Amino acid sequence: MNGEPVRVLVVDDSAFLRYTISRHLDSDNEITVVGSARDGAEALEKIALLVPDVVILDMEMPHTDSLSVLEQIMSVRAVPVILLSSPDRQAAAYTIQGLELGAVDFVLKPSA
Repeated sequence: MNGEPVRVLVVDDSAFLRYTISRHLDSDNEITVVGSARDGAEALEKIALLVPDVVILDMEMPHTDSLSVLEQIMSVRAVPVILLSSPDRQAAAYTIQGLELGAVDFVLKPSA
C-alpha cells in the first residue's frame, strides 16, 4: 500500500474472539484494527463509516445470515473479506459459498 497500515474491521458475535483477533492484529505495526462489529447490521454500518481496507467476517453468527451480509458488502463496497469458519462439514460448505460470492480467503476458528 502507500506506507499506511492496513485498516481492518473484525466482525464476530463473540466478544472474546473480537478482542483476541483485534489484539493479535494490532501487534503488527502494518495493521490497524479500526473497529469491530457483533453482527451483520453493525458491520455494514461500520464499513460505511470506517472505510476499512479488509473485513474479517464470522460465517456463523446468530440472527445473521453471513452470506447475505457478504453479498451486501460486495454490492456496496467491494472490500476484501476474509471469512472466519468452523472446522466442520456444514461450515465448510458455507465457506465455499462465501468464497464463490467474493471473499478472498478464509481462516479456521480454533475448535474447543
